[in-house]
Amino acid sequence: MASTSADRRPDYPVERLTGWGNTAPTTARVVHAHSPTEIAAGVAAPSDRGAVARGLGRCYGDAAQNAGGVVVDTTGAGEFSLDPATGVVTASAGASIDELLRGLVPWGFFVPVTPGTRYVTVGGAIASDIHGKNHHKAGSWCDHVLSFRLALPDGSIRSVTPESDPALFWATAGGMGLTGAVIDATFRCPTIGSSRLVVDTDRSDDLDGVLALMTEGDDAYDYSVAWIDMMATGRHLGRSVLQRGWFAAPDDLPVGDRANPFAYRADVLVSAPALVPSGVLNPLTIRLIDEVWYRKAPKVRRGEIQTIPQFFHPLDMIGTWNNGYGPRGFLQWQCALPLDAVDELRRIVELLSTSRTTSFVNVLKRFGPGNPGPLSFPMEGWTLSVDVAVGNPDVARLLDEVDDLVLAVGGRLYLAKDSRMKGSMLRAMYPKLDEWRAVKASVDPDNRLCSDLGRRLGLC
Repeated sequence: MASTSADRRPDYPVERLTGWGNTAPTTARVVHAHSPTEIAAGVAAPSDRGAVARGLGRCYGDAAQNAGGVVVDTTGAGEFSLDPATGVVTASAGASIDELLRGLVPWGFFVPVTPGTRYVTVGGAIASDIHGKNHHKAGSWCDHVLSFRLALPDGSIRSVTPESDPALFWATAGGMGLTGAVIDATFRCPTIGSSRLVVDTDRSDDLDGVLALMTEGDDAYDYSVAWIDMMATGRHLGRSVLQRGWFAAPDDLPVGDRANPFAYRADVLVSAPALVPSGVLNPLTIRLIDEVWYRKAPKVRRGEIQTIPQFFHPLDMIGTWNNGYGPRGFLQWQCALPLDAVDELRRIVELLSTSRTTSFVNVLKRFGPGNPGPLSFPMEGWTLSVDVAVGNPDVARLLDEVDDLVLAVGGRLYLAKDSRMKGSMLRAMYPKLDEWRAVKASVDPDNRLCSDLGRRLGLC
């Protein structure tokens, strides 16, 4: 009797996987790869449900899951090297920003871009084309990548640069791992004057105030981010704490720190327990937390010295903080809107603030121009991200309503955060989708690179 693909499947363990939001778990056969050869073999492994690479699982939804198929865990391949004369780094796909910072900062370098967590791998940074607090100045991760190698489903490994193969390069930037599994990448890192930042803080009483501050002053800062109190309504709608800064020079540091200006520590201070009852984070407790967080910030403060973890990764000080939303988990919703869509941004904040959804991690940033990636998220304008606890029966209706506002002004949602977008919305939000599909078809004609997100949105 003829053998089937199932008969030839390697004996990889079956594991239950979720995104960082702890929703929609599925099972897959997981390849724990420790080398380029093992990554390539995992991607090419026979499976009727295809394969997708996975890093540290910090996408909030189902981007790095593949129900019934193969998931290639790249975190076992985490090496990197630095050329200290040029700041050029070559890193394996599984190397994390956490590992990079521990190696780079003592040499006087920083990663080109970091999101709000340092637990993102190089492969994931490319697949999600991550952005950070410096997008208005430096763009997103793939704007700094010189080259990468991709494992393709036919078992081959292809070297890609923006000059040699621009279509594949930019389709992979934000392509959510569906054009190939990153083996390693080479990128340029900026120099820094110390491991501390000079931070200016402004507390704004409402949304209009913080938008004005960012519009008028962001260009004077390398990094900028605002936390928004999404429980505030009425005349305090969108009240915010805006923090902006740049890396300090040695002379900016306290006298006791100047002898070792590149000292770097990033500790986890406490971990959230695995079993947090549902309802611990509710409108009452979130309102209290938000009030304390807002009031503790000064109205105006200039020149505060902060560490890298304080400024860039405060939530990483709480291990498994995602457990705080309880066993039902949470969604993260992130949109990008054009600069002139201020009325729509205000309406979105109003809808979310008056809905009594449970949300604490609410961030507003200003994007600079985007890059050529057909599925890259950033566009020149505003980006708002909010956490939304699962359990409120009105959440689906509410998010559908704000999705429509985003669509109406030519905005988009971030695939790396998404767990609920409708496939019908994708083409309107990403008008270069057909360009991306053509590239995927050229490198994956049998459509073997796939994920739960890919199936949900019709990308595979």
